[in-house]
Amino acid sequence: MTVGKKKSKPVRRESLKLPSANFFTKVNRLKKLPRAIASLTPSWQACIPLAAIIVLVWGYAAVAQTPATPTTEEQLASLKVGLDTMWVMVAAMLVFFMNAGFCMLETGFCRQKNAVNVLSKNLIVFALSTIAYWAIGFALMFSDGNGFIGSSGGFFLWNVADNSPATGDAYQGIFNSLNWTGVPLNAKFFFQLVFAGTAATIVSGAVAERIKFLEFLIFSLLLVGIAYPITGHWIWGGGWLADAGFYDFAGSTVIHSVGGWAALMGAAFLGPRIGKYRDGDTVAMPGHNMSIATLGCLILWLGWFGFNPGSTMALDPNAIAHIALTTNTAGAFGGAAATITAWLYLGKPDLSMIINGILAGLVGVTASCAWINLPNSAIIGTIAGILVVFAVTFFDNLKIDDPVGATSVHLVCGIWGTLAVGLFADGPGTGLYTAGPAAGLLVGGGFGQLWAQLVGIISVGGMTVLLTTIFWMALKALLGIRVSALEEAEGLDIGEHGMEAYTGFVKETSLDNRSESGYGVYGGGSGGKTTKL
Repeated sequence: MTVGKKKSKPVRRESLKLPSANFFTKVNRLKKLPRAIASLTPSWQACIPLAAIIVLVWGYAAVAQTPATPTTEEQLASLKVGLDTMWVMVAAMLVFFMNAGFCMLETGFCRQKNAVNVLSKNLIVFALSTIAYWAIGFALMFSDGNGFIGSSGGFFLWNVADNSPATGDAYQGIFNSLNWTGVPLNAKFFFQLVFAGTAATIVSGAVAERIKFLEFLIFSLLLVGIAYPITGHWIWGGGWLADAGFYDFAGSTVIHSVGGWAALMGAAFLGPRIGKYRDGDTVAMPGHNMSIATLGCLILWLGWFGFNPGSTMALDPNAIAHIALTTNTAGAFGGAAATITAWLYLGKPDLSMIINGILAGLVGVTASCAWINLPNSAIIGTIAGILVVFAVTFFDNLKIDDPVGATSVHLVCGIWGTLAVGLFADGPGTGLYTAGPAAGLLVGGGFGQLWAQLVGIISVGGMTVLLTTIFWMALKALLGIRVSALEEAEGLDIGEHGMEAYTGFVKETSLDNRSESGYGVYGGGSGGKTTKL
């Protein structure tokens, strides 16, 4: 018993001392806290109250937050907006990359002594288009107004009333002509901007090798800021042509014909290059690098898959796939048709004609790509490929010098593509679309849609010719638009930019006693010499 008691007492005391020891340990630690704080530097001491405040506010915010869980419908709607926006932006970037295609194509089709000038124009034109379209072009084209022009503001996209991505009746803003697409306003603007830049770039090729650099830049600002938005408002901005039933899905008229008309007037006012037409004959001036011209064509072909399918401005799988197929089919048949036509008509399968045939087919199907079936897209591309070959010789017979065939591709085939809507559109309710142009004449419809397309072609052409004529005449009278004969002979790279694209290389090669009888086709004579003319 004694042993047991002796053993039990220490146990009881130890069990009683445990909580007491913990308590006093904590008290002792608290007593040491002021001394620990006092040992800190003044800067660290000042941080202690701030840290306490942050912890308190953070804790309060965590308690106060009661996030509402979005419904399934809200989540799906948000996801759709995100996917549509991503598709529109990617498509717009593909169209932007077409600038590289135009650079390569036009530079390759021109002589090497003008390569820097052509590259410079194609590069700077999109920068200027961005400025002009952001400042006034987008507002004039898409803001609410009358049937002729947008007049509700929106210049510089500053303080704009717009609740995009709301659509239809839910939309509240000044851009009601774009309320059909459920993407943010900035996405709408960026997509339309790259289209506007394309219209300006078309002009560059037709006036190449003899236009002054500054005057071309001024014209580009006027085209994108004024002329292009006015006619664009008529069609895509809810203007009078849209009310009249005119349809142009991705821009055979809005972009390509407008650029083509502007290019035609520029080439006419400039006059032909020195030596292009001699004694009633057309003298070939072959491009210096068909490799990069071919690369440019392929880049443009790729970019067209943003140009046409992207115009859905929504991630509609069926529509995008269908439009991509009609676009590709027309381009392929255009290239094949131009190859055969050039072979029969010119005697050789001219590479420049193959390139322009592909582009002609793509331009030709741009207006109707969403509203036609695949067989009809092949027909449209084939006719465009044939047309472009004869259009090149037609403009040469008129003594209108277009070094790259821009007028033949974009104007002639843009007009053809616009007419094709009135000939081949399937009609609403046929499975392809529920709202759009009436059935075309050749698929069982009447003349109604074809007539609307004709009115649009004539109206847009007339207005574009009028405005661009004013621009070109004013620039010619005030500043002069053509370089001197000496600068043209030496090359615009030296005269306009003071540099060469191929430093140290011989510029031009010509052969004595040889006539240039066609498009890259030579005949007779032998021997040669090197010249820098």
